[in-house]
Amino acid sequence: MIKNQIAFLKISRYFKKNKISIIEIQKYLKKKGLVLIKNNNGEKKIGNTGSIVRTFFSSLIIILVFFISPLVTNFTKDKISFSKVHENNSKNKLKKLLNNKNKKLDTVLEENFLFEDILIFDEQPNNAIRLSALTVEELFKSTNYTLEDVRKNKLVKPITLTILPKEIVKIENSKKRKDFFIQIILPLAIKENNNIKLDRKKLFRVLNKSKNTKIEKKWLASKFKQYGVVNRDLSTLKIRMDEVPISMTIAQAAKETGWGTSRFAQEGNALFGQWTWSGEGIKPLGADNDATHKVMRFRVLQASVKAYQRNLNTHSSYKDFRSARAELREDNKKLNSLILSEHLDKYAETGKEYVKILQKIIKQNDLMDFDDAKLLPSSIELDSLT
Repeated sequence: MIKNQIAFLKISRYFKKNKISIIEIQKYLKKKGLVLIKNNNGEKKIGNTGSIVRTFFSSLIIILVFFISPLVTNFTKDKISFSKVHENNSKNKLKKLLNNKNKKLDTVLEENFLFEDILIFDEQPNNAIRLSALTVEELFKSTNYTLEDVRKNKLVKPITLTILPKEIVKIENSKKRKDFFIQIILPLAIKENNNIKLDRKKLFRVLNKSKNTKIEKKWLASKFKQYGVVNRDLSTLKIRMDEVPISMTIAQAAKETGWGTSRFAQEGNALFGQWTWSGEGIKPLGADNDATHKVMRFRVLQASVKAYQRNLNTHSSYKDFRSARAELREDNKKLNSLILSEHLDKYAETGKEYVKILQKIIKQNDLMDFDDAKLLPSSIELDSLT
């Protein structure tokens, strides 16, 4: 009897150590023709589904210890293996879709509400004042905002202009004009990336919950609208709701505006030359009489950056750009503008030549130094924290 108790105690400890419940063992043993029963005293014993002769019970216990041990080990491994597969399934789902080049992924676009939130933002009352280039320069100096300091400390002063200074056109020194333009665009680009970053973190929090609140469901529905996602396709939303490298943003703004000197930039805060067919916009000089497109105009520079990011994150022409970005994310790599810019050949009619120019601007001006820069909080944001 004592031997039986010792044997059973060993089995019980083994089960507890491997976190195997009695119910799971009962089910497993039943498949093998065995069953766990209780005697009149409440003691648990292992018996055969048929009649087991009590005289052989002691020796049977010893045999079962050696028989069950490898079975329990395999059962535990299978259980752990299943658990890992279940946990990693959602994480690997997007990577499988990317590897399989799923044709349905990130293809369909609902355009009705794409820029609705941006237009509302741009129409908000604001104190948009066009500061002179001299005033802006003094503002940068008084706050010790220099590109050299940003490259060293990776911190950007939260100075966001609403309109480009007219005098930027008159800055003859090309390096001075370029640095001045970068200082203006840098805080705007980082701010928009921060907005997307916060949305992306919230998206993952919502997806990781087994049950979402009404507020969370409403927020998710608004993001499906903003990114033109149909059928509540979460994989597509993950791909579209992501940041654009700062160096790429600055390079494209520089290329499209001639470092802030173009008519579109000066008259309509149009930093990225986006087209519109709605009638609102600036008509290009020399355009054909029957041409219906215009360049989008904005009241504030921030709206232009918002629209640019939304364009890259939704338009079918930049699907390969988003796919490449998603692959970098899945491989836990940084968003590299030189890699991602390879997929912007459809942004301009010059195609691959346009890509080469962008990459040249990025390299010559060391723009990738700003990709990991952080935006210091503004006084308004600080006030909201107190």
